[in-house]
Amino acid sequence: MSYELEGTLLKKFDTQQVSNTFQKREFVVETQEQYPQQVKLELVQDKCSLLDSYNEGDQIKVHFGLSGREWNGKYFTNLKAWKLEKAGAGVAVNNTGNTTGTGFDNFPPPSEEKANENPFSDDLPF
Repeated sequence: MSYELEGTLLKKFDTQQVSNTFQKREFVVETQEQYPQQVKLELVQDKCSLLDSYNEGDQIKVHFGLSGREWNGKYFTNLKAWKLEKAGAGVAVNNTGNTTGTGFDNFPPPSEEKANENPFSDDLPF
C-alpha cells in the first residue's frame, strides 16, 4: 500500500545508526487542514539522505507505506517514507500568477460551434 501526505516539514532529526547494518531518520510533517496533525514518519537505510535537501518550514509531499509488527506482546506501526518532493511539484506559476503545466486548465476552451451543439444528438435510444 502506498499513501501520500502534504504539509509543512516541522522537524528533522539526525540519522540514527540502530545497528551495524540498519539506520533510520525520523521527521515530522504538519498537515494543513482544519485540525492540523503532526505526523512522524521515518526514512530507512539509503533513503535517509532524501531529507538532506529540505529545510524545516518547507512545504513537502511525502510518499510512504505502512509497516506493522509485534514485539513482546506489543504492536508497533511505522510510516516508512520512500519518496519526498516539494509540495505542488510540477506546477509552474507564470508571471501573471496563473498556474501552468498540470491539471485540466491546459485544455483549450471549446470552440463556439461545439459549445452550441446538442451533446445528446447522437445518443442511442436506450
